[in-house]
Amino acid sequence: MCSIMGYCEKDVDVDLFKLGFAQTVSRGPDASLIVDTGEGLLGFHRLAIMGLTPEGMQPFEFDGSYVVCNGELYGFEKERAALIEKGYSFRSDSDCEIILPMYREYGVDMFARLDAEFACVIFDGQTREFIAARDPIGIRPLYYGYAPSGAIVFASEAKNLVGLCEKIMPFPPGCYYRAGKFVRYSQIEKADQVCSDGLETACRKIREKLVAGVEKRLVSDAPVGFLLSGGLDSSLVCAIAAKKSSVPIKTYSIGMTEDAIDLKYARQVADYIGSDHTEVYMTPDDVISSLDWVVRLLGTFDITTVRASIGMYLVCKAIHERGDVRVILTGEISDELFGYKYTDFAPNAAEFQKEAEKRIRELHMYDVLRADRCISVNSLEARVPFGDLDFVKYVMALDPELKINKYGKGKYLLRHAFEEGDYLPKEILWREKAAFSDAVGHSMVDYLKEYAETQFTDAEFEEKRKRYDHARPFTKESLLYREIFEKYYPGQGEMIVDFWLPNPNWEGCKVDDPSARVLSNYGDSGK
Repeated sequence: MCSIMGYCEKDVDVDLFKLGFAQTVSRGPDASLIVDTGEGLLGFHRLAIMGLTPEGMQPFEFDGSYVVCNGELYGFEKERAALIEKGYSFRSDSDCEIILPMYREYGVDMFARLDAEFACVIFDGQTREFIAARDPIGIRPLYYGYAPSGAIVFASEAKNLVGLCEKIMPFPPGCYYRAGKFVRYSQIEKADQVCSDGLETACRKIREKLVAGVEKRLVSDAPVGFLLSGGLDSSLVCAIAAKKSSVPIKTYSIGMTEDAIDLKYARQVADYIGSDHTEVYMTPDDVISSLDWVVRLLGTFDITTVRASIGMYLVCKAIHERGDVRVILTGEISDELFGYKYTDFAPNAAEFQKEAEKRIRELHMYDVLRADRCISVNSLEARVPFGDLDFVKYVMALDPELKINKYGKGKYLLRHAFEEGDYLPKEILWREKAAFSDAVGHSMVDYLKEYAETQFTDAEFEEKRKRYDHARPFTKESLLYREIFEKYYPGQGEMIVDFWLPNPNWEGCKVDDPSARVLSNYGDSGK
């Protein structure tokens, strides 16, 4: 990861800018630079991943224009070669150095051309204006707010803007900002037309596109590792990577010392694919003692995001402390595409598709946010193969009648797609999904709930929850997270649209806890 920031007006208080920007130095600990464009400041904290030489340092400058970008531009070599033919030259091997020449050639239309996870701020030296943009899913973070003067300020994380802006909001994914307006250049969750591929054709393409998505994310000038939970999604990513690698890949898993569900399955997958596997254990004390810090680094009060982040944060902390890995591939975004346990209750295919569109649209506030913050705070970079743009567009375009669970097994298309090729043991490929926070140990959530009960009496809970009109806490656990959030992000609750929960309008889904464990169809998932 890297961290970017842009304060878009003249005569900025540089010390105040530096104070805000310093909050995310862990995203880019290798080098930092702030430039004055003459119309405002651009800042960059670097985590060197592509183009490791000093020439790869940002902000990049081209003919009076500047850019800061936190991103990976896949297949950039082809675009760079085309730009060289047009007379452009490059000083580094950094993928992001192509952005300004592309902007010169295509203007804001360039954003729709990128196969990338990115957030960037450009200063156009000719028009003297700032342009910002974010990838279609929002895998790379970007926030904005307005200074007291009315100037817009952009930053990688909300914590950069606390104290600078009265109201902080996430930059909408798939949009660019120019001349005071946000313009949508991509609405990836909406298919232009329904794809009519049959089951076998669809599964073949799913396999081919996911393999391609993993393969392009293995390209790095820094060492790569993998989070392996033992569940279907991360196991597939690791299995594909293992087939593509000439040496054993490095995999990591975490669980509670007493009852982790997935550690044994992760070990089984690691043995099967021949990875260099590391297990990390966490204790009840680790869970409670890290809670305040995890809420702060996340910038959210959402229950399931906080729960699932504790294990992810601790395993990434161990990776950072124990080795030289700098890039982490994860299994996020599969659930939104192929279904959760609760989407088995979808009343029809149209409702399944509508729910998938909602989840993709809101991803940047939940699972994607979790992965980004837990990984980046440990000076690592997250890459998400299931978020490959070509892959997402294809799956979202498939006839939802194919995707809804009428097979007696969730995520059937994804499982069936990898039956051939000897990717995973059959018992892993067809294993029921466990809730993320359950997978590291059922006891972790129980400890959190018990701890929350000790923090408020029933009367205090009723009194304090009424302070919040937006996303009002409805359990002591949700109030605990909101109180910690408000300590670090006072009055910024609207950054998160609501609590992540199953669709309450579906029969069987009106529950007061986000864990799939409370659903009637959970069955053997937690074993």
